[in-house]
Amino acid sequence: MLYKMQKILIVALVILGFTACNFHTEADMDDMDDMGDKEEMNINYPAAYVVNGESNNIEVINLNDVTQKVQMSLNGAMFPHHINLSPDQSKLAVAITSTDLSAGHDMGGSGGMKGFKVMVLNSYTGKIEKEIMLPKMPHNGVFNTNGSELWIAQEDENQSQVLVYNTGNWNLKNTIQVGKGLSEVTFAQDGTKVFAANTMDATVSIIDPTTKAVLKTVPVGKDPVGAWPAANGYVYADNETDQTVTEIAVASGNVTETITLGFKPGYVAYHPGQQELWVSDATNGKIAYYKENNGQWTLQGSITTGADAHAIAFSKDGATAYVTNQGAGTVSVIKVADHAVTTTIPVGKKPNGLVIRQ
Repeated sequence: MLYKMQKILIVALVILGFTACNFHTEADMDDMDDMGDKEEMNINYPAAYVVNGESNNIEVINLNDVTQKVQMSLNGAMFPHHINLSPDQSKLAVAITSTDLSAGHDMGGSGGMKGFKVMVLNSYTGKIEKEIMLPKMPHNGVFNTNGSELWIAQEDENQSQVLVYNTGNWNLKNTIQVGKGLSEVTFAQDGTKVFAANTMDATVSIIDPTTKAVLKTVPVGKDPVGAWPAANGYVYADNETDQTVTEIAVASGNVTETITLGFKPGYVAYHPGQQELWVSDATNGKIAYYKENNGQWTLQGSITTGADAHAIAFSKDGATAYVTNQGAGTVSVIKVADHAVTTTIPVGKKPNGLVIRQ
């Protein structure tokens, strides 16, 4: 009898030991998942961060070997849009629009929709550090020049707002009233002015980043999306419906030139080394590049990339350009000196925003 009881006790202890080794609480599993995420998201290499609008994630391309990619999860967020990197390169801000903007930004408001927010992620680990919930659609979030503030463009059909958050405690510091149907908010290259593209008003509001006062509102073409900064002392507003680009001098706030394109622009980027203005041709899936000739921007040629060419980013040394192609689900890698595509990288569905960390 004693022998049988000892056998039963031994079997019970073996079973209990096996079960204990294989039993984890929900908290334990979460900790394990977090550890797994941290191991996977060790982004300690030069990287391109591509926002896949319809795939609802951020694809990270290893620029040392573009065949190596990982994906950052956005916690179920729908239709992420443009992305910005903090000055110290540690944080990413991505706007969640809950709306497919690939066909254009003149959506006419976002009444009744939900899920609007700006997410802040660690650029090295992919960890979500902050989610700023919003009542209206944000088109982008951009850090100021020292990273102490995050400026968010919040669309409204009647009067849009630029929201300024303190990145130290994430408190809302300022609400700046601008025009109708705001799309992107951008900083001039030197950080001295902020530009808000009022899509439904066909204007750009110019803001003092220190006082947060609107200094001037400038008429541009129909349906401007962003006033994209350049190192030559100007910003360039891409007017989707007018198919033009408006050049605005940062110092004076005056319009100095209107470039007629003949296609719908998706983005504008200035290359200081080449002294070229690159405009993504969403209509034909190309990049058109311009040089100044007798004080006027003149078309020099084009580079075929992919359907619905969108965002443009240059490498730090200026030798390479990267372009997202929303319709093709690819990123084109371009050798700038040759104006030629060297590699095409497949990514997720409807890639739009793009930023480079080197």
